[in-house]
Amino acid sequence: MNNTWIILGATSGMARAFARQQAEAGDALVLCARNTDEAKALAADCSARGAADASTFPIDIRNAASFDPILEDARSREGVINVAVFVGSMPQQDAIDADPTLIAGTVTDSFSGPAEFLTRIAPQLEARGRGAVVGISSVAGDRGRLGNYVYGAAKAGFTAYLSGLRNRLARSGVHVMTVKPGPVDTPMTWDLGPHPFMSTPEAVAADIAKGLRLGWNTLYTRRIWLLVMMVIRLIPEPIFKRLKI
Repeated sequence: MNNTWIILGATSGMARAFARQQAEAGDALVLCARNTDEAKALAADCSARGAADASTFPIDIRNAASFDPILEDARSREGVINVAVFVGSMPQQDAIDADPTLIAGTVTDSFSGPAEFLTRIAPQLEARGRGAVVGISSVAGDRGRLGNYVYGAAKAGFTAYLSGLRNRLARSGVHVMTVKPGPVDTPMTWDLGPHPFMSTPEAVAADIAKGLRLGWNTLYTRRIWLLVMMVIRLIPEPIFKRLKI
């Protein structure tokens, strides 16, 4: 059976590892990214690794018109269509505090843009009656914190959206999994410096495959973040607002 993954933000660190993993499994890949040259290079790499097919599309998550060719391509494909969303942006909080106009772009990149794409493709997934959606959220969305509360708010919104989409698509046999990574060794986190429980893109990709195989609704990666965020959510607000975490 044909199995296709549409990957948004395909040239990000985590997405590259996921694409290579699914290529080695023999899946077809639709790699969507702003940098088409990098996407084409990744497609060639994935083809060499065994992908059934690897095509590329330009996408600007802030411009819904760029979604149309991808949605049209999906309609022409046979078999199972899956979607993995890796797009997002995380400006430093002090940069946002100095220039609040950065908030709109952060929310569009990390929440509303991906939500609009998924809402547009959802009828296709429902009609096929199978497939999966993997949405990359973040542990930052579990509780607003001093260092990244705008990014965290955007990811909290995306987490809530994925929960509702899961409820909708489960009725037609499509599984939606929310992925909450902690810090991952990618360019997005290089400004953070050393961090406990840092993961790698390859480990995240392997965890996603495991979560899909087991039908998990929410995946914390690394798993230690499930416990860490449980503790952080339980800290009383009068104490939490004095902490610098």
